[in-house]
Amino acid sequence: MSKPDELLVDVAALVESRQSNQMSLTVVTGGAVLTGRLAPEAVWRQRVSEVLTDSDRLGEFSAVFDTPARNGPPTHLHFHVARILQGTVGIPETGGMYRVAIEDVSAWTVGDFSYSDR
Repeated sequence: MSKPDELLVDVAALVESRQSNQMSLTVVTGGAVLTGRLAPEAVWRQRVSEVLTDSDRLGEFSAVFDTPARNGPPTHLHFHVARILQGTVGIPETGGMYRVAIEDVSAWTVGDFSYSDR
């Protein structure tokens, strides 16, 4: 088990404390490059719960995300409007909701990446 990057924990803690969703971040985890904006865990959980509630087949899972976040320093990054970069495209094209353990991040940078054909 690796030790989480303290600077990245501080960035996540600031997102949590200010309840901001404007911090863009790109991380490498498990060989994948993920880029998008961070959201506070409570906001992320609420949005995932809403999406599941609206689903005919997955509605019963929404309650799992209604539980409050744990106290203490952040252990995960919560991305929204995020994409996994694959070649010259981002998947999904419209962005998705991802949760990444901070201790699994091997590299990161401030900002998000996008591709253009220009």
